[in-house]
Amino acid sequence: MIARLLRHTGAPWPTGCWLLPLPFTLWGISRLAVGELRWEQVTLMVVMPALAYASDRTRQLFLAVLPLALLGLTYDIMRYVENVGLSPARVHVCDLRTIESAFFGRPNWTVHDWLQAHPSAWLDRLCAVPYGTFLFVTVAFALFLFVRAPREAVMRFGWTFFAASLLGFVTYHVYPAAPPWYFHAHGCAVDLSTRPSAGPNLARVDAWLGVSFFGGLYGRSSDVFGSVPSLHAAYPLLIVLEGWCWMRPAGRAGAVLFAIWMSVAAVCLDHHWIVDVVLGWLYCVMAYAVVFVLVEHAMRPPRHAGGVSAEAPSA
Repeated sequence: MIARLLRHTGAPWPTGCWLLPLPFTLWGISRLAVGELRWEQVTLMVVMPALAYASDRTRQLFLAVLPLALLGLTYDIMRYVENVGLSPARVHVCDLRTIESAFFGRPNWTVHDWLQAHPSAWLDRLCAVPYGTFLFVTVAFALFLFVRAPREAVMRFGWTFFAASLLGFVTYHVYPAAPPWYFHAHGCAVDLSTRPSAGPNLARVDAWLGVSFFGGLYGRSSDVFGSVPSLHAAYPLLIVLEGWCWMRPAGRAGAVLFAIWMSVAAVCLDHHWIVDVVLGWLYCVMAYAVVFVLVEHAMRPPRHAGGVSAEAPSA
C-alpha cells in the first residue's frame, strides 16, 4: 500500500517536485505541536497536498495557487522575525510625513490630517470593503486565469504576486516606516512594543459590524512599521496588468475601479501615505516586468545547437 501511494504521489512529477506540498504539511504539524493551529494553516496543510496528488487537473491547480500559498506561509513565519533590523532610531515617522507633505500636501499638513479631523462613518465603511475582500478577489482572479487564460498568464500572476510581496517584506525591515495612524496616535516617538492594529477607522467599522473582523485580521500581523510600500495598492494593480488581455470590457472596468478604490481606501483609512501607494504601484510594475521576462524565457521551446526548435519535425 505504501509503495502504491509513493508511486501515485511521485510518478506524475519531475524528480523531487512531488515534495513541493511538504512545507505546508510540516508547518501545520509544527503549529499543532505548539497549540497554535488556526483554520488557514489547517487549510494549507490539507488542501495543498490534496490538490497536488489527486489528479492531473488538480495538480495544475496546485501549481497555479502555489505562489499564493507560499506567500501565506511566508507571512505566517514572519512574526518570528518581526523586529529584525528594527530600532527606534531606524523607524521612519516624521521624516516620512515631511516627504508626504512636500509632494502631496503643504508644510506640516497632509491629506491624512484633514481626513482624521473630519471623520466620516460612511467613508470608513465604504473604504473597508476593498480591505476586507481583496484576498477573496485575488484568489477568485487566480481561479479565473486558471480556467480562461493560458498557463503562462497563471504563472505570471502568481509569481509576480509572490515576488512583489517578498520585496515589500524585505523593505519593511530595510526601511521600517510607521503608517499614518501611528503618527496620529503617538506622534514622532517610536515604541517597538506597539502591537499591530487595524487603526481607529477600521476599529469604528468593527464596532458598527459588532465583530472584531479587522481587529482580528491585523492582530496577527507582524509589521507595525511596514507602511512602505503599500502592497494593498500593488495587488489590485497586478490584477489590472495581467487581466487586461483576458477580461471583457466590463471586467477591465471593474478591475480598474477596484484598484482605484483600494488605493483611495489605503489613504482614507489612515493606513498608508500617498507616497506608500505610489511606491506600491512601482513595486508591482517592476516585479511584473521581471517575472514576465522570466516566464517568457521558461516557456520558450528548447532549441538544438543548430538553432532548430526541439519540437520541429526532422527533414
